[in-house]
Amino acid sequence: MTIDVMTEFRQRVAKHAALADAARLRIVDLLTLGDLSPTELQAELGMPSNLLSHHLRTLEEASLVTRRRSEADRRRSYIRLTPGALEGLVPGIEHGARRVVFVCTRNSARSQLATALWQQMSEIPSTSAGTHPADHIARGAIDVARRHGLSLPDTAPRRLDPLAGDGDFVVTVCDNAHEELSGLGGVHWSVPDPVRQGTSEAFELAFQEIAHRIGDLAPRVHAA
Repeated sequence: MTIDVMTEFRQRVAKHAALADAARLRIVDLLTLGDLSPTELQAELGMPSNLLSHHLRTLEEASLVTRRRSEADRRRSYIRLTPGALEGLVPGIEHGARRVVFVCTRNSARSQLATALWQQMSEIPSTSAGTHPADHIARGAIDVARRHGLSLPDTAPRRLDPLAGDGDFVVTVCDNAHEELSGLGGVHWSVPDPVRQGTSEAFELAFQEIAHRIGDLAPRVHAA
């Protein structure tokens, strides 16, 4: 890690440590709605003033909250969330990629759906491939994509070998492909195979899980 990244990481650790206490987490919850005076917080939380002062001091030291003197009654102050205080608290790291390649065994459902969803959410190029491609895209994948306003490519599934290149960020979306490609790098999503069950419900569940994963990953991948 660089010095800047390490400093940012330590700041995140300090914030998580401060929020690990139930009372301090409740204070931050309340402050997401608006500013409150210590007296108002004390009444809301039902705790002694000395204990509240301790919690507020801890939150201030972690750069989660700040105080501002009231313009009306100068003896009163208001506690507010520091701008951007909660940004970056969701665990995760960023990745640089020239292209994102989604891989499953047959390239007939999960990887195809992932690519179509990715193209809706990111400008970084993407494609899909299979370790042992099928002859055609699964009918269930085409149907579930259509139900959600997506269209899958009118091309036969493709093999990974000629597609993968330097700068590609590989996401395996089936366990077989992940275990076959052990050591390739990238990340793995253990998504159950909807083709195996063949029901519309199975394809819908796969679609929803992949959509959720894409939503989490897309903001963390930047162009390399």
